Amino acid sequence: MAITEMAELSAILKLTDEEKAWNPDGANTLPLLISDDVEELLDIPAIRRQFVPSGKENDDTTCSLDPQEEKEHQGTERLVHRYRNRAAFFTTDRCFAYCRHCFRRRFTGHLSGPATTREIEEAAAYIREHDEIREVLLTGGDLFTLSDEKIDQMLSIFKKECPAVILRLCTRSVAVYPERITENLIEIIKKHMTGAPFFLMTQFNHGAELTEKAVHAVSLFIDSGIPAYNQSVLLKGVNDDEKTLIELSDRLLMARIKPYYLFQGDPVRGTEHLRVSIERGLEIEKNIRKELSGLGMPQYTADLPQGGGKVILTHTYYRGHTIENGKDRYLFDTPDGETRYYPE
Repeated sequence: MAITEMAELSAILKLTDEEKAWNPDGANTLPLLISDDVEELLDIPAIRRQFVPSGKENDDTTCSLDPQEEKEHQGTERLVHRYRNRAAFFTTDRCFAYCRHCFRRRFTGHLSGPATTREIEEAAAYIREHDEIREVLLTGGDLFTLSDEKIDQMLSIFKKECPAVILRLCTRSVAVYPERITENLIEIIKKHMTGAPFFLMTQFNHGAELTEKAVHAVSLFIDSGIPAYNQSVLLKGVNDDEKTLIELSDRLLMARIKPYYLFQGDPVRGTEHLRVSIERGLEIEKNIRKELSGLGMPQYTADLPQGGGKVILTHTYYRGHTIENGKDRYLFDTPDGETRYYPE
């Protein structure tokens, strides 16, 4: 059974004073929910830090609960249209386990429940009427907390109304509750694999999360023709060191999952203790780029406040240009710290 109370958690863990100080009724926090699969990994500090609440969540009141201003970009009740060519549909507010770094804590775990048929149809109609939208993220919450029947209905509606729109299946379930990915669920998804493709978007933040069960769950999608991409979050005390991130990328590739994004933690109220400085993030990005191929290198990315959108954060190798013998030459650092000139 999933853990939902601190008393249950204290029966299996020796809680720190910081963890004991967590107030579940605080305005800046999320409910406690730890799945059985996560419970098995709680002896690993990097996993514990992601799922066990901290009193620091209650203390942090400096940032917004909606720094990306998703509310300001709502196309319909459940659809956010913040980028011209893509939109996000909130399938549900529920997850199988609540990550303490969640950037959507204003919505997640607040008992609004699954999207209704009316809300799905409204969103699909909006997408149909806005032909600039070419991709839709089915997110939340976690799409796969819905029943097979509800997922079937939702995909049917979206595929009927906007068959040329790519659907991203955004889920943490493969990491925290992989048994949810059943053959029946995959068969339901395969029924709708006409028109634009599906893409699976996972979130693995640490190599330990890539258990045998998790890798198998992802393989069910990949073997059905659905590519898998991973979006990690850079988290203090979890993966904010080069060795951990290199190992994570290597393990993802071995599981046939493309490391896609390494997100700077969003400035969301209640998460300050988990955010890494951008200065340190850029240092990490520079160092892991020396060790990873292009296939294994995620894009270090920040989602700017006030709905500013995503920007890539990277070390600058370009150092300017010179003219020698009447010819332009561009000056670059190499990843190893040497200097090279590139001819015009």
